[in-house]
Amino acid sequence: MIWTIITKELRTLFASPLAWVVLAFLQIILAWIFLTRVDYFLTIQAQLTRVPNAPGLTEIVVVPMFGIASIMLLMSVPLLTMRLVAEERRNQTMAMLMSAPISMTQIVLGKFLATLAFLAIVGGLIALMGLSLLLGGNLDLGLIATNLLGLLLLTATFLILSIRRLDADRLRA
Repeated sequence: MIWTIITKELRTLFASPLAWVVLAFLQIILAWIFLTRVDYFLTIQAQLTRVPNAPGLTEIVVVPMFGIASIMLLMSVPLLTMRLVAEERRNQTMAMLMSAPISMTQIVLGKFLATLAFLAIVGGLIALMGLSLLLGGNLDLGLIATNLLGLLLLTATFLILSIRRLDADRLRA
């Protein structure tokens, strides 16, 4: 039954203009930062060849993007989670959801997992931007994977803190 809630929420998210605006805004900012970091790396590349144990392409370009993405997700996660219950009330589907043979935990977990899957797209697109640098340089794939996992876990934490208000008392009110 959780999968039904997840698919419904994902369908609703992808039909929502707010979600697309948030995703587009995040990608525009992150793409600008990515291109700025690549330009910076190309500027200092000659100087890095003279430094022993110099940071590589991954440390200079890709890792800062994950840090900036975490700050941006901190601001954008509440925008997406505010609508979780409000949209149920607006569409007048709250009574049907509450009378379904599922627990409140399953409802909240389904909404959480759907929003996390949507926000995982942001992390995936950042990783793809970083992996595009494989065409012209060497990357530390372990560092990228670790940063991606960290961003996903941080996003889950932001969601948990934001969805915390969706307990049984507030859903029934």
